[in-house]
Amino acid sequence: MPIPGFGADFKFDSRLTGGAVSMVEHPFAVGVITPPHLHSREDEYSIVLEGEIGFRSGDDETVLGPGGYVLKPRGHMHAMWNAGDTPGRIVEVIIPGGFEQYFAELGGLIVAEQTDPAAFDNLAAHYGLRYGHPDWLDDVIARYDLQPPTHGTMSGSTQKTAER
Repeated sequence: MPIPGFGADFKFDSRLTGGAVSMVEHPFAVGVITPPHLHSREDEYSIVLEGEIGFRSGDDETVLGPGGYVLKPRGHMHAMWNAGDTPGRIVEVIIPGGFEQYFAELGGLIVAEQTDPAAFDNLAAHYGLRYGHPDWLDDVIARYDLQPPTHGTMSGSTQKTAER
């Protein structure tokens, strides 16, 4: 799926597992950070395949290389970023499955050049996704010289939240 700086390559979706689990691979371009967000319905397990990927979940922060893994439990605000100077990749195991379809629908909005923030907000709400305030990552953005999350990176909610 074409999501700027942070694509989504479905390895298998929840239809193959009766809804139990899905797996998605995400490339991380240099300088990319996801908006802070939390999932209300699923837990995510991220495994670094290439590069150095930073993770913040709640008050915990770590940078992992290939083979490193982290749990991002439902209900915990989290974000991920490319902490290195080469492209990175992670695979995410999502339990229960179903959330992978968010990426498919988000890609569709981006390809259609959707600019109405309500479309992104409605999509996030449909999947039980809530975005946090971007200020939560100011120190990480400065430390790793990252591009702040912007409108369309993952959701229109990011920009709306920043304006609140």
